[in-house]
Amino acid sequence: MANQGQSADHGLEGLTAAAKTAANAEGARKGLPPVHLWNPPFCGDLDIRIASDGTWFYLGTPIGRPALVRLFSTILKREGDKHFLVTPVEKVGIRVDDAPFMAVEMQKDGEGSHRVLRFRTNVDDWVTCDAAHRLRFEQAGNGGLTPYLHVRADLWAKVTRALYYDLVDMGEERMVDGQPMFGVESSGEFFAMADAEQVRAAL
Repeated sequence: MANQGQSADHGLEGLTAAAKTAANAEGARKGLPPVHLWNPPFCGDLDIRIASDGTWFYLGTPIGRPALVRLFSTILKREGDKHFLVTPVEKVGIRVDDAPFMAVEMQKDGEGSHRVLRFRTNVDDWVTCDAAHRLRFEQAGNGGLTPYLHVRADLWAKVTRALYYDLVDMGEERMVDGQPMFGVESSGEFFAMADAEQVRAAL
């Protein structure tokens, strides 16, 4: 285990430097590094875990530097059910308990068919909820629903409970494929949460 820890230390150090180089290569442009174009060799797993509340851990200790978490989030990639941190020269596996991001703030512009919802993630990315960045709702262990927002490239943000209640408050019933569904609209798209009759029964 000690050897693994030593290699992990070296891996984190090298990964941080490589991530900074990749970010600097983007210049002043706000775009994210093109991780989808990189196919470096797999260098093993690094003891990094993203907890279900969005906290990043390294060797079991929370990473207390928001700038470092933000940096790593820009080189995050998902392949199948696994998540990796990728630079042009290496790819390391990490663990993600649920979703890699949290949606922690929501802004609403307009109402009804003109409503546009924007969400801020825990790494300060703003994502507009639309056809390309959809909301999905999954059954939670307590019988309720857990919403997720698509951020990019099969990476999702779990929406906080408080924001979920805000979404429910602005929800409405609509017919979807001949079935009454309860959901919320944003950017001209209707995102169904659940069967409307089940929602009425739960209220």
